[in-house]
Parts: sequence; C-alpha cells; structure tokens
Amino acid sequence: MLSNALKSFSGTPITTGYQISANPTSTAGPWKIYSAKKKATGKEYSLFVFDKKSLDTHSSGLSRSGAAAFKGVVAEVIERLKKEASSLARLRHPNILELVEPVEETRGGGLQFVTEPVTASLASLLQEKDEQERNGGVGGRSSRYVTEDSEGNRRRRELEIDELEIQKGLLQISKALEFLHENAGLVHANLTPDAVLINAKGDWKISGLAFSSPPQDSDKPVTIALSEALRHDPRLPRTVQLNLDYTSPDFAVDNNLTVAADIFSLGLLCIALYNSPHRSPLECHSNLSTCRKNFSSSGGIPSQTNNFLSSRPIPRDLANYVLPRLITRRPAQRMTAKEFQQSEYFDNILVSTIRFLDSFPAKTPNEKQSFLRGLIKVLPSFPKSVMEKKVLPALLEEMKDKELLSLILHNVFKIIELLPSGRRAFGEKVRPSLKGIFVKPTQEKDVSRDAGLMIILEQLPVIADNCSGAEFKDDVLPIVQIALESATPSLVDAALRSLPTILPVLDFSTIKNELFPVIATIFSKTNSLAIKVRGLQAFVTLCGGSNDPGANDGLDGFGPDKKKTAASVLDKYTMQEKIVPLIKAIKTKEPAVMMAALNALKVIGQAADADFVAMDILPILWSMSLGPLLDLKQFQSFMDLIKSLSSRVEDEQTKKLQELSGGANSVSNNIKDDFMSFGAVAGSALDANGTSETDFEMLVKGKTGGGASNPLESGWDSMTSPVASVTSPGLTSGGKTTPTPAFSWSTPSPVSTTNNQFGAVKAQQPSFRTVTPDLNRFESLTPTSTQFSQPLQPSNTQPNTVSPLQQSTTSTAVNWGATPAAASNPWSTPSQSMASQPNAPTSAFGSMSLGQMQSTVSSQASRVSSFSLPPPPGGSSGGGTSTVSGFSLAPPPGGPQRQTSFGGMGSMGSSVSSMASLSTGGSGMMGGMNSMNNGVNSMNSMMNKAGGMGTSMNMGMGMGMGMGMAQQQKQQQPQSQQPQGQKSGLDKYASLL
Repeated sequence: MLSNALKSFSGTPITTGYQISANPTSTAGPWKIYSAKKKATGKEYSLFVFDKKSLDTHSSGLSRSGAAAFKGVVAEVIERLKKEASSLARLRHPNILELVEPVEETRGGGLQFVTEPVTASLASLLQEKDEQERNGGVGGRSSRYVTEDSEGNRRRRELEIDELEIQKGLLQISKALEFLHENAGLVHANLTPDAVLINAKGDWKISGLAFSSPPQDSDKPVTIALSEALRHDPRLPRTVQLNLDYTSPDFAVDNNLTVAADIFSLGLLCIALYNSPHRSPLECHSNLSTCRKNFSSSGGIPSQTNNFLSSRPIPRDLANYVLPRLITRRPAQRMTAKEFQQSEYFDNILVSTIRFLDSFPAKTPNEKQSFLRGLIKVLPSFPKSVMEKKVLPALLEEMKDKELLSLILHNVFKIIELLPSGRRAFGEKVRPSLKGIFVKPTQEKDVSRDAGLMIILEQLPVIADNCSGAEFKDDVLPIVQIALESATPSLVDAALRSLPTILPVLDFSTIKNELFPVIATIFSKTNSLAIKVRGLQAFVTLCGGSNDPGANDGLDGFGPDKKKTAASVLDKYTMQEKIVPLIKAIKTKEPAVMMAALNALKVIGQAADADFVAMDILPILWSMSLGPLLDLKQFQSFMDLIKSLSSRVEDEQTKKLQELSGGANSVSNNIKDDFMSFGAVAGSALDANGTSETDFEMLVKGKTGGGASNPLESGWDSMTSPVASVTSPGLTSGGKTTPTPAFSWSTPSPVSTTNNQFGAVKAQQPSFRTVTPDLNRFESLTPTSTQFSQPLQPSNTQPNTVSPLQQSTTSTAVNWGATPAAASNPWSTPSQSMASQPNAPTSAFGSMSLGQMQSTVSSQASRVSSFSLPPPPGGSSGGGTSTVSGFSLAPPPGGPQRQTSFGGMGSMGSSVSSMASLSTGGSGMMGGMNSMNNGVNSMNSMMNKAGGMGTSMNMGMGMGMGMGMAQQQKQQQPQSQQPQGQKSGLDKYASLL
C-alpha cells in the first residue's frame, strides 16, 4: 500500500527534487509526514502528504445520487486542505509552521507540500504518552517511538513532556495565536493537538489552518460556515472535520466566530496536557448535541471545583490564575493571548530564560553578555530535552557574533557535559559549527577569535570524550594546529599543555607526521623561554613520559601508571634522530630549560639504544650539568641521571660481551695481552709454568725420562734435563700443550734467558736494521699451513749459500727440559730430508729459499716454545738425537747434538738467540772468537753478494751469526773426514759445566 501511495505522487517536482523516506515518521490530522532530504543541498525537510484514497474508502455502499453528492463533499475537503497549505505560505512567524515547497496535486488527486523538518505532532506525542502509561503506569518504563529518515536509518525519537516543555510549548502557541489575532486578523477555529507540530529543535508550531477565517467583527469576510463545519459527516474521516472536543461554546451554542474561541480551545488544550489519558475534558465523540449538552450544564464545564475535569493534578499557578480566565462561558472574561504570556504560570526563571533566548537577537550587546554569563548557572536546572533541542541550537546560531564567541562556547560545552546524549549532540550540532568558524585562514590577529580558541583548548577533554578518533583528526586537530601556529604565546602554551589529552585519541601516523613537525618547528624557532620549556615538556609527553613529578610514585595504591600504548608515543628513531639534536642545539643555560631538557633526556634514555646513550645523550648531560646557573640540587639531579644511564650502558655492554665470549673466558684471559708481553728481566722472576710434580720429582731424584721411539723425532726438549723446564704462558703442565694463539703480525715475546751477558744485551735492543735479500737468488714464496706461519724448510738447491739474516729482538721462554710427550714447536715443521738422514749436516743459510723454505725440527712429540734456546750441556740420555732448525748451535761435545729453532725464515724476523748459550763463561766465549770471526766474514761475503744492502749490524748479532755459521760449515763437511779427536772452536763450551 505504501508503494502505491508513493507512486500516486511520483513524477512531481517535489518527488524528483527530494529524497523521501519509505515510511512516515508521524501524522498530523489527515496528513502523513515523511522525512525528506533535498538532493541538491542534502538539507533535511518534512513532506506532508494527503492521500485521496482515504476519502474514497468511506464512499462504498452509497447510491448513485449519494455518490455524486459525496463527490462534491470530497472536493470541498480538498479545497479546504489546499487552503491550509496556502495559509502557511502567507503567514511567516517563528511559531507558525514554515512552508518550503507550495502544495501540489499528485496523480491520484492527493496533495503534498514541504515544510521545515518536524519530529512529530502533539497529538502523536500525547498518544505515545498514553501508551507508556498503560504499559507501565505513570512513571513507568518509557517506550520510544521509532522513526526512519530518508536513508532508511531507524532511530528512537526522544521527546519529553515535562513541566518546562509544556510551559515552553504553551508560551510559543500563545505567541502564534497573538500573531494570528492581532496581526493576521484570523481565527484558527480548530486549535487541537493535531494542529500543533514539534520541530527538530523542540519548538511548538501551529498548523492545521483549514478552518481559519477572519472573525465576524472584522472588515474581512468570513470564509467558513460554522453551521456546516459543526455538523459531522459520517462519510468523511474525523481528521478532515472540525474537532468538537476542543471547540468553544461560542461556536457550538452561540454560533459566533470570534478570536476568544481560540482562547477557550487553548484552555482545553492545557488541561489535555496534564490529563490522563491526554484528552480533552469535553469529549463529545463528534456529536454536536453532546457538545451542546456539556456546555448547558454547570457540572459539565471544567472549573476549579471539579479540578477542571482532569484525572491528574494541574500546576497551582495554572489552576488558580490562568485556567479560570481561559475556560469561561463569557468571551469578554477571557484573557487575550498576550495576557496569557504574562500570567503567573510563566513567572519562573526557566521559562523567562527561554523567553529571553527567543528574543535574543533583539537584545543589546550588554544584555546579551550578561545573559550568557548567568546562563551557565541556570543550565543544570533545565530538562535535558530542552537544553538539547532548544537552548543549544539557539546558542550555536549566535556564534556568528565574535564578541560573544567565548561566552557562548562556555555554555555550549556545559550543555554537552550535562546531556546524557552529549556525544550525539556534539557530533550533529557542535562539531560542524566549530569547524565552520575556526578552520578559516585569517590574515590579521583577531582577539575575539583567539578567546574562542582558548576555550576550545581548555575544553579538549570534553571534546575528546564526545567524538571518535577520525572525527577528532578531521575537525578538531586542525583547530589545535591553528592554535599552535598562532602568534599569541598563551595560545601556543595552552595547545602544548593539551597534548596529554589529544594523544590517546590520535593514531601514530598522525602524531608523527602531522603533530610532531609543528611542535618541533615551534621549539626550534621560539625566543620565549616559557615556550621552550613547554616544548620540552611536550617532547616528554610525545615520548610517553609524564611531566607530573608524582605521577608514577605509586602512592595512590594502584601502582605506577600504565604505559601509553604504542600508538600514543613516538618511535625510537624519531626520539634519537629528531628530538635529541633539537635538545643538543639549545644555547641557553637557564636552569628551567636545563631541567626540562633533563626530564626529556631521561625519558629518551630509557628507550634509546645503549650505544646512543653513551655516545650522544651522556655528553649532552655532562655539558648541561656544568651550567654555571645550576644550584646544587639541580646538579645532583643531572648526576643521578648520568649515573643511572651509565650503569645501564655498563650492564648492557657487559651482558653483550658475556654472550659473545661464551665459555672461552679462560683462554681469552691468557692470550688477550700476549702481543704486549716483553718477558721478564733475567733472574727477576721464577716461572714454574709447565713444571709438574712429576718433573720436579724426576729432577730431584736424578731420574731421566723415556726417550722417543724415533730418534729423529726427539731432541733436546725430549731429554731429561737437570734444569727445570721453563715454558711460555701458553703451555700447560701435565705433558699437554695448549698452543698459544698469535698472529703473523704480532710482536714475539722477549727471550727469557739465564745469566748470559749477550742474552741480556739482546733483550735491551728492541730493534735493528735488517739486510735486504738478493731476490734473484730466491724462488717465489709458498703459503704456509701451520698455526701461525710456515717455518723455513731446507732446500738442496744451494747448500752452501748464505742468505741474509733478520734478527728478532724478542722470543718467548726457554724450555731447557721438556717431557717426552711435549708438543712440537709451532714455528717449525719436521724436515723430510732429515727424517731420512739423521746425521746429515744442515746449514741455516744454505737451506733458505723464498720459493720453498724448509727447516728441520724435532718431531711432534718434542715440546719446544715459539722461540727456544738450546739447553746447557749435560749428560745425555741414550737414544737422543739432534734436532736442527733455521738458526742453531751445535750441541757441546759429549752430549746429543741439538740445535734450537728460531722460527721460520720466511717471516725474515727470526732471532739469533743461540748466543744465549755462551752465557756460562767468558773463557768459552773467547775460545770461540775465531769461529765468530769466521761467521762475520761469511756474513760480509754474503752481504757483498747481495749488493751490499746491509751496512751496519750489531756486534752481538755478528758474533752470534759467526758462531752459528761456523758451526754449520763444520756440519756440512762429511762426517768421515772429521777426526774424532779433533776439537772445534766450541770445544771449550764443555768447560762451562
């Protein structure tokens, strides 16, 4: 049926220009009211529709003549309804329904017109109250009348009929009647609840002017025939006929059309508002005879004696002073509409406030300001519906006056706080108004506008509670940014102080990309110390901290405050890369600024990386702590933070190093300073490393250790020596060797010697010049494969060639007697040629080759340090064989031949430490001077062949090299040609023992 009704008025200018809801929101007499939205502007309106089919349903069963007569009656009804709409077009008053689109006919013969948006008629509202009272009694649970807008959204209509609503409505109706009677010269003639409409603001407005006419005593002709209007036609609906329940005795009895008849109807309407059910006390059920009977009997007329025929109490002022002058038989005794407005019934502060607000535009500026200052005290006494629908819209309309802007905003936010539906009211009415006023570019300073901005900043907590995050970002945040960029310092200060309120409402992206850049710009450009301090406090808030010293003291019994969510604080990168440079650039030394910076750095330091704290934050803190204007307490605050952050850096760095090192702490402690070890002065310390209890027992008992199974793989280190073994720190006791890690570029440890004057001299000489070898005589180098570097290997290409010598000033320790199970020297590898020829002579110089250098060393079972010296001559244990190396001295007569290794010549830095073996006696040294001289001569000849690149050498080095070279020349001769009894230049070496 609804679709058919809509089709009946489709195709008209109204239906094509408006978007109409599917269901009516209310009814007003014969009219159905639909919500409508204009397509061009999107503004809300109401569409009144009369369907002619409602009349045709009553014509069924009529004869042909009756049907023809009824057709004429229907035409009269249509004309009367057209008159109602046309009367609205001519009458313009705040309390008369405003017509927007004139009446037009539909396809089915119906009528429609558009008015201002209305919520309901008073008749439908009273009917709803009756249903409420029937369901739950007086004061029972309220039922909400559900309405539907043009987009199909259904919502509850919140309408209240309390004392103030009734007073306000009756006051507005009386103003409309005053206008009709005194200005328009009309009698309404049918003032009923159906003729009163309530708009979206809660204002009561008069409509239903179908029976309106000039009074009989006017110059204008009467347009209504009372005799015909009073007769009820059963073929017509009651809604299109005169309602006898609210008619006056002037009409029903006297048949007199006067303006006083409307005052009588107004009195009956007042009683209906308080009656239960909400009906007229003079019900006649559309029967004129019953109506006249009621007026003829004194008991049938409402009066004070019968409580005006109301089932519920009527307010005292209304019952005592107003109703007796409204409901009276004689028209001359009735008060006028203007006198009604001035009656005692409306003499209260709330009604007076409403009346002043209705006439607010006509008041002077001083009266307006005084009213707005006092209104905020009266607002809590207003009913919620009156505040939302009457007071709030009236205040928002006056916001265009900038002089009153701040005073109006005070009252507006007070209303939002008082309303239970404040969130809806703020979103629908307040927020659009604020955006329209403040989000506008202005070229010059406006004091009134700045005052309004200050009120908004102060009320941001209320705003944040009554809008969503998206709404706040779109409509409120631009207002805050305008305040931040204002030239008024107080506005900037208030905007910065409001950050704790607005941050939880915004998302992280908005805070970082839109809000923070504005604050950073203000902080960097301001010349005000107060704004500087406030900017630092804003940084604390943006980083998730609090500027309240007692915020997290835990004294409230609830523990520390909960941390802000990640969406409400800046990320670590922005703190470190954006905020810290701004703080570092502060030039002032004002204590207030320094302490604010301290608080900011404290919060940032808790979130920043440890290395950033150490390299960036701590230097800033130290610089600020030494400010000349800080007192002792402020300086101690800086020291406390410095200690706290330093402790954090220490703890995190220690933990990181522990995680990286793992279980290798014992090894790293032994080797971490190896490259800085220079050895001890001879005889100054006792080194017992590598000496086990078994070694000591064998030493003192005179027992010898077992020799190696292979004579070629054993040497002096594998033989039992009467001298305790002295090993490098890298070796451990118990016959096991822990190789000492080192690098090819590390400085070797100094030689640990006995009382040898040459060894002592060598220890005191850290460096000397080296001899550059003749590269034409050497082959290319070969990569090594040992732990540190590949030792020199003997070469058979030039057995008698002497290579240049590089002397190293340091060595590790002296191992005079190692156990048979000792490890091999890590600086040397076994010689394959010597393994096959145990007694083959070797030459340190003749066996060197840059292409492939090999040196004969002992087997892996022999334990030799990185640099070792031959042991002193002693009794040999059988089975020991000699080991040879790059530089060596022949063992003394009678003992096993042993030459100690001085490292690979490939590094050109081996030490000629064999001279330490001559430290036991001067006679032995002098006895071998001939051999030393021969060694020096051989060295000189070698240097001459190499191009004379070596110019000067240490005397001790030359003597040592001579001794070593002489010994090597003797070893190179066939063993059969050397007489057994012939003694070499070192035969006196044995006399040292």
